[in-house]
Amino acid sequence: MDAVSTTNIVENSNLLLAVIIPLFGSLVVMTLKKNPNLREAVSSCASVLLFLIVLSFIPALKAGKTLIYPLFQLLPGLSITLRADGFSMIFALVASSLWMIAVFYSMGYMRAHDEPCQTRFNACFALAIFGAIGVAFSDNLFTLYLFYEIVSVCTYPLVAHHQDQESYDGARKYIIYLTTTAKFFLLPALILIYVLVGNLDFPHNIFTGIIPTDTKSWVVVMLYVFCIFGFAKNGIMPFHHWLPGAMVAPTPVSALLHAVAVVKVGVFCTTRTMLYVFGVDTMHALNLGIPTAYFVGFTIIMASVIALSKDNLKARLAYSTVSQLSYIILGVAMLTPHAIDGGLIHIVNHAFAKITLFFCAGAIYIASHKKYISEMSGLGRTMPFTFGAFAVASLSMIGAPPVAGFVSKWYLLVGSMEAHQIGILLILITSTVLNVGYFAPITYKAFFGKPPAGEAAVGIKEAPLSMLIPILIAVTVSVIIGIFPGFMMQFVQMVTG
Repeated sequence: MDAVSTTNIVENSNLLLAVIIPLFGSLVVMTLKKNPNLREAVSSCASVLLFLIVLSFIPALKAGKTLIYPLFQLLPGLSITLRADGFSMIFALVASSLWMIAVFYSMGYMRAHDEPCQTRFNACFALAIFGAIGVAFSDNLFTLYLFYEIVSVCTYPLVAHHQDQESYDGARKYIIYLTTTAKFFLLPALILIYVLVGNLDFPHNIFTGIIPTDTKSWVVVMLYVFCIFGFAKNGIMPFHHWLPGAMVAPTPVSALLHAVAVVKVGVFCTTRTMLYVFGVDTMHALNLGIPTAYFVGFTIIMASVIALSKDNLKARLAYSTVSQLSYIILGVAMLTPHAIDGGLIHIVNHAFAKITLFFCAGAIYIASHKKYISEMSGLGRTMPFTFGAFAVASLSMIGAPPVAGFVSKWYLLVGSMEAHQIGILLILITSTVLNVGYFAPITYKAFFGKPPAGEAAVGIKEAPLSMLIPILIAVTVSVIIGIFPGFMMQFVQMVTG
């Protein structure tokens, strides 16, 4: 029986408003090509309004309510319906808050670099958030799938933004990986689940799932595998190659891909499906969890090893993302309370740290035109705020206190011991050592390395304030949620009880 009774389900039209705001903002931005200041003001206002609406859902959720808003009934048991619950809020708060920061940063970056097609960029950026918020507030697997595909299509022009051969190649790989996996794996699984169940609605607890108990085990396992691989935005190897390839995009796009819209959509959809379609009980009964944890553990280690070999800063951060995303899936797959808590809170903790790191990479490029780590020796002395923020965000990725990543790592380590999985404990420890290996040298070179012979740092200074302020805000939030994790953990605990 669901943990939420029908008396606790409340219809709320503000859910539709939350989804419409970024869509409407995008449409207005398209009409303001000749007025860049007004164009960016619209983006900023839309992001603030979205964040306030998402915040408005918190009192009802804390009172034990679940908010829904039905839109269309397509077939019996198949509808487009919106829902806000604890799981929704984890991602919705991240996407809406980081959109505010990213809009301000993008304005500074795109103007400082004199990027072309800034109207299209801002419009597609807002459309990507439209898709992400739709994913966050999906009440069923069909609605989730529709918004998942919207994110793929709307972010394609962002990856191809520079309109050169390298950008087109990266964007082609991006769209082929994401759409073909969704069509060949996810869509057939969706159809078969609908045939088996008669609907695709998520339950209100993480235990029961929706798969009938009399379904043959091999069918459930096949559906599970198809769903894991179908959400290729989650970056699991071997369907991860699109992610480093997408780094040809401008840095604000990379930040959007890695922290806000794309990869977070992937892991959110994956974990939502694991917990609300299959459920903890079914995964336990068929022993789906621990094999999944070890499978993504391979991605955690291998992506970290590859990151060690990358001299390009954005490429190293990209492989770091591939590794860190699997922490989220690993935590949920262990199926213990602390492990699930650690996986879900890492959606938040990784987002703020990783957007800081990409913002720093963009600031470094704007200020010095350097994108290779080997060229950054001594640069921290001329850009102390940028590299200081980079160092703090790196600590979060490593899992060191008092930054947010420590909370994730602590819960995951405790969860691995709850699950009696020494192998997973060793994976987490090995990954931590590798994180130190590919992050610490960057900070060390920047502050203690000597600039290359004959190269002067004359003229190099911090990036414009419109870029520096978002960096400092993002890294400050990362520290705050590391010291005071209770605010975000309350939504995680609405999921796990």
